[in-house]
Amino acid sequence: MAQKIYDSPAAALDGLLFDGMTIMSGGFGLSGNPESLIPEIRAAGVRDLTVISNNAGADGFGLWMLLESRQIAKMISSYVGENKLFEQQYLSGELELELNPQGTLAERIRAGGAGIPAFFTKTGYGTVVAEGKPVEEFDGEMYVRETWLKSDLSIVKAWRADPAGNLMFRRTARNFNPNMAAAGKVTVVEVEEIVPEGTFDPDCIHTPGIYVDRIVQSTINEKRIEKLTTRAREA
Repeated sequence: MAQKIYDSPAAALDGLLFDGMTIMSGGFGLSGNPESLIPEIRAAGVRDLTVISNNAGADGFGLWMLLESRQIAKMISSYVGENKLFEQQYLSGELELELNPQGTLAERIRAGGAGIPAFFTKTGYGTVVAEGKPVEEFDGEMYVRETWLKSDLSIVKAWRADPAGNLMFRRTARNFNPNMAAAGKVTVVEVEEIVPEGTFDPDCIHTPGIYVDRIVQSTINEKRIEKLTTRAREA
């Protein structure tokens, strides 16, 4: 078995980054973001990136760092409403955006990992989402053809990994991460904990190690809360 465990996030990305590449980055809101790998991409200085991610982090966190350094040329994403820098760069024409309905984005990524070049969905028919895309009728309803998404590199955040690269995700952090792991030409995973082989019950593995090329123990586990809502303690 090839050695998959690397000593640091920088070492795990060594030799993989280049200008103009496409990167998938896991996460939903601030949950499941590859917090340790993103700063290393920023430090590497690669530019003209196409980044596929549900959203682009928040002020000072996650992919926001790559927007702030002007390393991202295009985002393929679903939700952009909470990121003011994202909004500013898009409205000024500085950033190209391919906006997707959230379910369509998830399915395009899953299709990329499964080797399915295209599929049809009702979502977006008759809206700007469908402009320029083939449509077809099935059972009296019109459907839009969407194509797969794949990446040169997928960066993923998981809870636990074994040396073979088998992964477990914790609750909401599971979001887009497993599908992105399958859709990357190369997949680098940062994990909170590396466990010995044989630790996992096979039925509890969320992503098989065959999809994982490199593993590194995460150095940042901030796990910010995007919107903290509380109520007064009852007397």
